[in-house]
Amino acid sequence: MASQAQELAERLQALNNEMIAFVRGVSEADWGKSTKAEEWRLGVVARHVGTGHYSIIELAKMMIAGTPIPGFTQELIAQSNKAHAAKHANCTREEVLSILEAKGRKLVEYVRGLSDADLAKRANLPDFGGDISVKQLFKATLLHSAAEHLKSMRDTVTKK
Repeated sequence: MASQAQELAERLQALNNEMIAFVRGVSEADWGKSTKAEEWRLGVVARHVGTGHYSIIELAKMMIAGTPIPGFTQELIAQSNKAHAAKHANCTREEVLSILEAKGRKLVEYVRGLSDADLAKRANLPDFGGDISVKQLFKATLLHSAAEHLKSMRDTVTKK
């Protein structure tokens, strides 16, 4: 029987593979389109997932170690995301693929190495709904939020 970490790592790997396949397959014309949900260009959304969402392992490490979590709010996150979108508005497909491949691999390897006890560690993160486990953090940030970004990008290229 696979551990919780193994199962989660496999789901994260599948999501990253989908993201990479999407970025590789999107046309040049579509690459420059802006999404309705985020109002960012496709490349920026994909880059945001690779640099922002995949970096959630740093917060998970703090939770597992019992380190105090620095205060952050949805407003601060939104400001940071806006600055990222402006700074990287013209990111290239190659840059985004490199980020998704490297950070995705690091994320999956990290999660695969966690124990069930690590995944059960909890911290109070008010902007994530309060008391949350490491497993819930990964699911909310990646399997929900990052997947929503991928859906938004797909919707952008399929709308008529």
